[in-house]
Amino acid sequence: MTERVVILGPPGAGKGTQGQLLATARNLLHLSTGDLLRREVAAETSLGQQVKAVLERGDLVSDDLVLAIVSNRLRGHGNGWLLDGFPRNFPQATMLDKLLGDIKQPLQVALQLQVPEEELVKRLLSRGRSDDSEAVVRRRLQVYIQQTEPLNAHYQAQGLLMCVDGLGSVETVATRVCESLDQLQNGKHTVC
Repeated sequence: MTERVVILGPPGAGKGTQGQLLATARNLLHLSTGDLLRREVAAETSLGQQVKAVLERGDLVSDDLVLAIVSNRLRGHGNGWLLDGFPRNFPQATMLDKLLGDIKQPLQVALQLQVPEEELVKRLLSRGRSDDSEAVVRRRLQVYIQQTEPLNAHYQAQGLLMCVDGLGSVETVATRVCESLDQLQNGKHTVC
């Protein structure tokens, strides 16, 4: 079965790490929007030049531009894929839904990594980034709650949301993620 997955979760939940592990384990195309944007800029494509101009102005890359880059990678890719870092808000999710319908590659699961807030704060502060004070970390979590967390309801309404406990070692969480997807394939999964 070809798997088409969106990985969701707050900052510090382990989306990037688990996304890479899952993509490798399941032979999925791993599409991290941050990596895609950097790759387009480095390749000096027409989209990359647009992205570079936006970033040089200090602006955020528009939803339309991010969607165009994701679309370029998904079109013609018949095997499974995993989106990491997209969608980040409801408008992006509805744009993605339309794109996936147009290219006849409907999403199969939105995988939500669940980690308590205090653990997220601890993880983010332990990264040692100079700009990650506790106040900044808590602000990032609030932005996530306001902008990205509503996607859970969007995907739950479609019967696509699957929650996985994100606490434990990287390996333990990776095992949970793979077991959850195995249950999905066997028609035995439960949504959260």
